[in-house]
Amino acid sequence: MFARGRSALLLTATLFAAGNAGAETFTFDKEHTKIVFIYNHLGMSNQFGRFDGFDGEVEFDAAKMGASRASVTIDVASIDTDVAKLDEHLRSEEFFDAAKHPKITFKSTEVRQTAAKALQIAGDLTIKGKTRPVVLDATFNYLGEHPLAKMIKAYAGAQYASFSAKTRIRRSEFDVGLYAPFTSDTIDIIIETELRQKK
Repeated sequence: MFARGRSALLLTATLFAAGNAGAETFTFDKEHTKIVFIYNHLGMSNQFGRFDGFDGEVEFDAAKMGASRASVTIDVASIDTDVAKLDEHLRSEEFFDAAKHPKITFKSTEVRQTAAKALQIAGDLTIKGKTRPVVLDATFNYLGEHPLAKMIKAYAGAQYASFSAKTRIRRSEFDVGLYAPFTSDTIDIIIETELRQKK
């Protein structure tokens, strides 16, 4: 057991050693970040949608990942299912009521490192004025100079980080449960993100 633990620590040190002392603040590379939700439609198929408008910051300490933080704000009106009439309905009072509740927010309350590259990010998710605790299972993918920094100047001069995360919520807990359970109450949320160090 000690040998396995020591190996994990050595792997972590190797991945994070260069130039990563202390927490750094990162913002989303929006061209390479996706916030996707998945729901089951009448037991027939799994359907996908996404939010295209979002902002936020991740404060990440590679040497002490439990000290990391995240905050995200999502524009409800940016919802996109590739079906215009459905998007309009989802923005209406029957669902998200974007006019009265234009933002979805997530703010972390605790980050737990569960393996060398695995995290659990606990936090408060607020949708339509309802705040509920959620936990995102996250994988730390990369930290360092952007792989294209030497070829594309726009990527040079900053560290980059990337993560994959997922969670599952019940939409009825946020007062957007219309038509459940015909259309699934459970919603899977998937986040793929690349982030640039904030200057």
